[in-house]
Amino acid sequence: MSDEKKSWWQRLSSGLKRTSASIGTAIASLVTKRRLDGAMLDEIEEVLIRADLGVDVAARITAAVGEGRYDKEISADEVKEVVAAEVEKVMTPVARPLDVTAAAPFVVLVVGVNGSGKTTTIGKLAARYRTEGRKVMIAAGDTFRAAAIDQLKIWGERTGAPVISSTPGADAASLAFEAVTAAKAQGIDVLLIDTAGRLQNKTELMSELDKIVRVMRKVEASAPHAVLLVLDATVGQNALMQVEAFRQTAGVTGLVMTKLDGTARGGILVAIAAKHKLPVHFIGVGEGVDDLAPFSAQDFARAIAGFEDAYAS
Repeated sequence: MSDEKKSWWQRLSSGLKRTSASIGTAIASLVTKRRLDGAMLDEIEEVLIRADLGVDVAARITAAVGEGRYDKEISADEVKEVVAAEVEKVMTPVARPLDVTAAAPFVVLVVGVNGSGKTTTIGKLAARYRTEGRKVMIAAGDTFRAAAIDQLKIWGERTGAPVISSTPGADAASLAFEAVTAAKAQGIDVLLIDTAGRLQNKTELMSELDKIVRVMRKVEASAPHAVLLVLDATVGQNALMQVEAFRQTAGVTGLVMTKLDGTARGGILVAIAAKHKLPVHFIGVGEGVDDLAPFSAQDFARAIAGFEDAYAS
């Protein structure tokens, strides 16, 4: 395993400690000196549901644990192996990298509710793409919050990415139009556009999102090339509702899950994957610029099950 991969694995496994501990500790206490029976399987299922893995996935894992092991003694590690294997099966189809080479400029519209880590995620993505040698531009389209505009300007300075911004309260669609026009003229590879933190029930804000898309298509008919929904893992079940709402109104094409280090409910990403089947492009486990990385189903599955090692994939 490369040093870079090992370093990310360490951050991921420690970031998911709360989630893996909530599953692992409970399972360890359940299986001690007991034979596997119906009651134990029910209790294991309960543990998985409490970790927000979702009823369907919890039932699937529990059925896999019971297969061929009924009325036998079972170790906590055996259960963890099954958890990891079943979570990996759910997550593998959605673990898809974001291909930003499909268009130039590749326009990414970033959506999500306030506080989800949207603006910080844009900064981290800008840093990642700049490190890869790409020309990046940022558009501060969350014109409702002066703080969001200022934050992106700081990320722009830090990463060497130009920032298109306007005064607080300015029309976000006009800003998007200006950004796409400038990105085309300047030979930009990736354009990251922030949007206001829309609550699912704010229909006027949702219609503004429609307007942004309509207006940018006057400049670039195929834009946006990706609509990334940034989700905060700490909100648990509410993240499922956000995916539902933003899929309908914003045409979400992929997900970024942040703040997995701040919760014991990291299993919510599994429930979302099982239900919505949307690509998971990146996950975040901390504040640092390197704490956002492309999603790996195998690493995530082993970290959530509480293993200390990652397979050297």
